[in-house]
Amino acid sequence: MTDPAPHSVQPTSVVRPDGPWTHRDVAANGARFHIAELGDGPLVLLLHGFPQFWWAWRHQLTALADAGFRAVAMDLRGVGGSDRTPRGYDPANLALDITGVVRSLGEPDAALVGHDLGGYLAWTAAAMRPKVVRRLVVASMPHPRRWRSAMLGDVKQTTAGSYIWGFQRPWVPERRLTADDAALVGRLIRDWSGPRLPDDEAVDTYRRAMSIPSTAHCSIEPYRWMVRSLARPDGIQFNRRMKRPVRVPTLHLHGSLDPVMRTRSAAGSGEYVEAPYRWRLFDGLGHFPHEEDPVAFSSELINWLKDPEPDR
Repeated sequence: MTDPAPHSVQPTSVVRPDGPWTHRDVAANGARFHIAELGDGPLVLLLHGFPQFWWAWRHQLTALADAGFRAVAMDLRGVGGSDRTPRGYDPANLALDITGVVRSLGEPDAALVGHDLGGYLAWTAAAMRPKVVRRLVVASMPHPRRWRSAMLGDVKQTTAGSYIWGFQRPWVPERRLTADDAALVGRLIRDWSGPRLPDDEAVDTYRRAMSIPSTAHCSIEPYRWMVRSLARPDGIQFNRRMKRPVRVPTLHLHGSLDPVMRTRSAAGSGEYVEAPYRWRLFDGLGHFPHEEDPVAFSSELINWLKDPEPDR
């Protein structure tokens, strides 16, 4: 018997797979968010990127819990098991989703760990709500101001991020993402990875999750805002707000072979951090270092989180 096509799978079976973690929903910032949590201790909140959902952190959930942390991976607004609202996909509001989830979990603060779009939002939350962010870890994403300048001023980064420009068309990107049981999602994940390619099961899981109705549209909306707001008052205001320095210890992780976010674009983000900042480049890894080499990534993450005085 063959596996059912992604679009025929019930959403719950895709985004709430069995495991050592516990699934539940929490309310924050006017919406409902699905989380998977494991372990007890200081809170570490994990934020996924595109085109993924919370499951991208499955390896880190268990590693962090074993290391004595309360590990929580959330689905961002519009993705996985979280609410698909008609609006609210600008980074300032998405960052409020994140800090609201921290408070809904009964914690005064958290260490935020974000990848790709989740990293962009983690940078934003740390600048906007510093009291809620104990430490910051970002993978495969420069500071928002650095991202903006690279996308506008570096031809090679503009080319590498061409998919973001392609997202600006209405409806066509959504149709492309979901066509042929979200085959494009599989191609993107494989093309953006280094030589350690994801297995078929992982790729199929992401394809199924993207096939849940409205997920493709909601996944693209933050990128539409990033580009369309560049010359608008709301975008200019956001860029100005992000001048506010990050004042929490920051670990910045990047794969040396990342084809969509160039190392040169990400490096230099430390100029926006007025706190201990550590840059770590993973040789031979691409855009998904937390999945391409989960042991090395988790080790770097946990050692830094446990370091009482992370120095520059």
